[in-house]
Amino acid sequence: QVQLVESGGGLVQAGGSLRLSCAASGRTLSTYTMGWFRQAPGKEREFVAITWGGHNTFYTNSVKGRFTISRDNAKSTVYLQMNSLKPEDTAVYYCAADLLDRGSILSQRYDYWGQGTQVTVSS
Repeated sequence: QVQLVESGGGLVQAGGSLRLSCAASGRTLSTYTMGWFRQAPGKEREFVAITWGGHNTFYTNSVKGRFTISRDNAKSTVYLQMNSLKPEDTAVYYCAADLLDRGSILSQRYDYWGQGTQVTVSS
């Protein structure tokens, strides 16, 4: 069993930054694909960023160059550094773990999810 707890969300002005954290308990994260997804009101959950295979990363086009996903395996924590935030980044952000390390952007591939953290970007 893996438990994921996100933190770091909040209210920020456009152009600002936030760093989200996802702390895992129960197992080490080092061999899992870890993903960040988000869901805005009235919209479906969408992929934001993933890290897999120890060091690979991939981002959705809308956040490339602004967001950075990283992991600290010793702390069993995954981060999402978000810079140059835009109002359209407003959403609940979720982290997720795929125990099979498939490097997928499909939410159905993920076994465990956190409870989510709200990010609100004001214009």
